[in-house]
Amino acid sequence: MAQNEGPGAGEENDGLHRPLNLSAELSQVVGEGPMGRADVVSGLWDYIKKNDLQDGQEIRADDKLKAVFGKDRFDMFEMNEKLSDHLEEAE
Repeated sequence: MAQNEGPGAGEENDGLHRPLNLSAELSQVVGEGPMGRADVVSGLWDYIKKNDLQDGQEIRADDKLKAVFGKDRFDMFEMNEKLSDHLEEAE
């Protein structure tokens, strides 16, 4: 099998794994970048679970999450929309 075939082939080049720079606010939650969008989302969920911030389908924002998302409560769909404001292409 060629190197660019099979499971996971080309992952580093897709939209979920391409390195992105994080805003200072987002870095306070998930750590320093650059990192792929999939790692950012995974880090957010780890933070939410670790701090017991999930209430059904809503997330209760603590001060760090409020700095990123701008509100006290949001759902997972809003989370993904708002994330783009805190990510930019790494060079």
